Order: sequence, then structure tokens, then C-alpha cells
Amino acid sequence: MRFLMSNHSFVLLAASAAVLLAQPPPAGGFGPPGGFGFGGPGGPMGQRRELLKDFDKNGDKRLNAAERAAAREFLATQPTRGMRFGRGGDPPAPPQPGPKLSPKDVKSYGAEALYDPKALRTLFLEFENADWEKELEAFYHTDVEVSAKLTVDGKVYPGVGVHFRGASSYMMTPAGRKRSLNISLDFTNEDQRLGGYRTLNLLNANGDPTMLRSALYLEIARNYIPAPKANFMRVVINGESWGVYPSVQQYNSDFVQEWFKTSKGARWKTPGSPMGRAGLAYAGDDPAAYKKLYEIKSKDSPKSWAALINLCKVLNQTPPDKLEAALEPILDIDGALKFLALDKALINNDGYWTRASDYSIYLDEKGKFHLFPHDANETLAPAEMMGRGGPRGPRGPGGPGGPPPGFGPGGPPRNGPPPGFTPPPENATLDPFAGSDDPNKALIGKLLAVPSLRKKYLGYIRDIATNWLDWNKLGPIATGYQALLLADVKKDTRKLYSTEAFEKAVAEETSYPAMGPFGSRPHMGLKQFVEERRKFLLEY
Repeated sequence: MRFLMSNHSFVLLAASAAVLLAQPPPAGGFGPPGGFGFGGPGGPMGQRRELLKDFDKNGDKRLNAAERAAAREFLATQPTRGMRFGRGGDPPAPPQPGPKLSPKDVKSYGAEALYDPKALRTLFLEFENADWEKELEAFYHTDVEVSAKLTVDGKVYPGVGVHFRGASSYMMTPAGRKRSLNISLDFTNEDQRLGGYRTLNLLNANGDPTMLRSALYLEIARNYIPAPKANFMRVVINGESWGVYPSVQQYNSDFVQEWFKTSKGARWKTPGSPMGRAGLAYAGDDPAAYKKLYEIKSKDSPKSWAALINLCKVLNQTPPDKLEAALEPILDIDGALKFLALDKALINNDGYWTRASDYSIYLDEKGKFHLFPHDANETLAPAEMMGRGGPRGPRGPGGPGGPPPGFGPGGPPRNGPPPGFTPPPENATLDPFAGSDDPNKALIGKLLAVPSLRKKYLGYIRDIATNWLDWNKLGPIATGYQALLLADVKKDTRKLYSTEAFEKAVAEETSYPAMGPFGSRPHMGLKQFVEERRKFLLEY
């Protein structure tokens, strides 16, 4: 399966695309021979396309089958959006259909919680159209959800809304393979819930042949800060099994209610950004500069934006000897230090330290900010090429031959790597202060410039290394998940990685093909990473 690569190989290409999108695209799209294009302006790297206002003829704030058909006819006349394959190569052959499954073929659960780690529920989705996958593709990165009937544990949930989610995980995955799904239980019935939840996020584990990293990272994180729950679910679409998906709790008002006993306050998400600019740097007092970087998920009020801007201003303009006192009323400082320690100790390659994006922000009703992890599929793994920054990072800002702060190694690629390119060696020796000299990553740079906060941060790093980077503790959790999933992985025709990679990637080093110009590379097993990372941090 040569069409897979790491998210950060993708990010290198995305950085190039950011430059190229201002120019007319070449025939066949961007990307290296046999690679993929970015779909031009308005694709996944651009703004979401709004269709409801033009095609919702009956005013019910969603599109029925006839309205969706009209919208698809319109989209067919527009420039190509989403993933497409570039010149010099063809898309991989589509996989074979998966086995047929019906509710009588699977176990039904009763009182077990929706995110019980030992539960493997089956979600039966039934779409109106046989070409449901093409329909979801057509409405990717729009405000349209496709209606379906959902059956779980023998109960029917009519009128749920479904759409493809993700950015690089979507663009890197061709049709017929697992792509991440978002399911809205309350799409047509605002009171409809599954196990108390109104939204499901089913991920394709892009970049993770173990499929376990999100669940493991978030389990560790919940011992320190608020973090989403996660487990696994089997998905059957129109009677065909699409295998198992990591299922991660949605960051919404329900999540806030669980942790803070209130749903009030303001919520933001920082979408994935190859430029790493959503790191709480101060960009002046105009909210417009922040609205490009931070996506508000609650009511869009001037008061909320003013509070976020004030946090950035205080964080960036207060001298170190006065910073802790100035931040204490407006930031959960201890929680922020734990958030940063998890991000670095467990090496989140989609995290704050490397991209200054892919995390969540909550302003509680008392005016204090809190930070939570968002994207965890590329955690518990060696630092990748985009993220080796910091005062000791060989490829980071300020490092020997490194790029300007906030950008990838050597600037944006043009035509792939030079002849004889060899990826940097994988190891678990990322410095705890990597990225702290990047002005775009103000949180880590400014907090760790305060000696007392720096000491607390290192204490949390040591605590995580001592208590969780311990294979005697983490290993049984990982192998327990493997045992739960193995039978399904073997039968899964839609998976992104081989069964062999799934079995080996926990306890052994393995290799798996990657899409794009970087090819295959060794992939450090979870066990090796945990042991090497623990040793490095405890000796630091």
C-alpha cells in the first residue's frame, strides 16, 4: 500500500502548496509524480464551502435527498476540490469489499459506557444512496451532512448526519479506504443521543499502524488534565463491514459539562496549520487577525475574542518576573504546564510544540482559560522532520542550518527531496525545551522563561516518564487493545496498513509504505519508543 505517508511529510508538501496556490495550478494538480494534489483554492486547505443557504429550499437547515442532488449537480460544475492524484501516476486500485454483517452477527452491549475500553460496539449505517461514498466526497469541507439511519445494540437512531472529517488524513487516503467519519446524532432530532453523546468521531488512524496511539495518549492525558475519552468501534455501511475505527469523544459543550459541571463559556479549536501560528502569539488588538487562526466553536461574541486577545497580550508582553501573577486570574497555569509536558514527554507530532495548532481552548465562565489535546494519532513516536525545533533541536528554529522560526526544515520543498535524500534517524531524544525559542509558540516560550514554572514543568515531565512511560504498565493496556481488535483487523479490506504492521508495530520496529516523495521508512515500535523515551527523560 504505497499511498501512505506521515502527516508531517504531508505538511512539508502543504507548505509548498501554500505558496503555489496563489498561482495557476499545473495540469494534473500539484504534487510529485504519482502523488496527490490539493484541489486548488477552496479545497481542504481553504475555507469551508457554504451550500445550505442556496440549496435548503424548505428551510429546515439541512438538505434532503432532492436538495443534495441539486447541490451535487452544482458542485460538479465547480473546480476540483479535495484530494486528487497528480501527474505521472494513477490512484491505487480500489480494495475489495468487506464482509457482510448484520446486527445478529455481532455482540450487543447493554449498560457498558459508550467509551468503555473493553467494549467494541458495532455501528450499522444505512444511507439512502448506494453511492454514499461519492456523496460524502462531494460534500467534504462543506456545511452539508448526509442523512443516514444508525443502528447500535439493536436500537435504531433515524436521521443522523454523516460527513468525512480531517485534513491530511482525508487528503492522503484514496477512495475505498478508511476515511475519518463524523456522525451527528442530533442532526434531525436535537434530543437524540447515543449513550449520552450527540456526536461521534471515528478516525482512520492515519500515520499509526498500531491504531492505538490516540487511545493510549488520551488515557494518559486524562490523568493530568481534561482530555477526550477514546475507544474503538466497528463500522458497517449498507451491510458491508468497514472494519474498526478509533472512536474519540467530540470537544463540545458536553465535554465541558463533564469536566467543569457547566456548559457555559467560550470554546475554540485550532485547526491544523503547517505554518504553526496558533500558538497564542500577540497579533495586535484586531480580532480579524485571530479569527484566521482560531476557530470559535461556541457563540461568536466580541467579549470572547477580547478575552483571547488579552491572554495573548499578557502572555507576550509581561516581564518574566511578573508573568505568573499576571496570568493567574486568566489562565489555568498548572493545567497549561501539564498540557505542555504531555505534548513533549509523549512527543505529539501534531501538537502545540511542533505546529502550534491542533489543540482546543476553553474560557470558563469565571474568565480563566484551559487547554486540551485535540489530535493524538501521531503521538508516542519519534519527532518527525517538521518538529525538531528548539534550542537543542538539530532541525528547529535556531538550529544548525535550520529554518526561520515557525517554518519547516530548509523552507518549503519545491520538487520533493534532493537525490539521495535520507530521512533523519528516528530516536526518542527530543529535548523537553524544543520549540521554546519560537516566538509563534508563546505559551511554551514565555511560561518556561519563569524559573518556578520551568521547574514545575520539568517535574511533570519526570512524573509522566516515571508513571506512564513504563512498559510494564502501558504494555498490558496496548496488548489488551490489540487482542480486542486483531480478528477484525485481519478481515478488514479497507484498512490503511497491513495486518502484519498492526501486529508488529507495538512490540517491534516495522516498516510500512508511505505515499509521496519520502517512500518507506523504519517505524519505531511503541515498546521501543516508551523504553527509550523514559530512559532519555529520566537521565535528562
